[in-house]
Amino acid sequence: MSTTPLTLATRVNQALAEVRPQILADGGDLELVALTVNSVQVRLLGACQSCPLSAMTLTMGIETALQAHAPEITLVELVD
Repeated sequence: MSTTPLTLATRVNQALAEVRPQILADGGDLELVALTVNSVQVRLLGACQSCPLSAMTLTMGIETALQAHAPEITLVELVD
């Protein structure tokens, strides 16, 4: 029995869904803006937009989850 591999978009969305509850708990949210073969652009929303820890959220939360689900992603950018 053959298993169809998940698409990159599906794996990226799974990664973002994994970190979203923590971001929501802090009064924020995130949005996938763009996805290419090796990069992701995300936008932080709500309280996360002006939070001084948003860079940490990006690296320790979002990037870590993306690397676990989609290791081919080499660039994660935060956009306004």
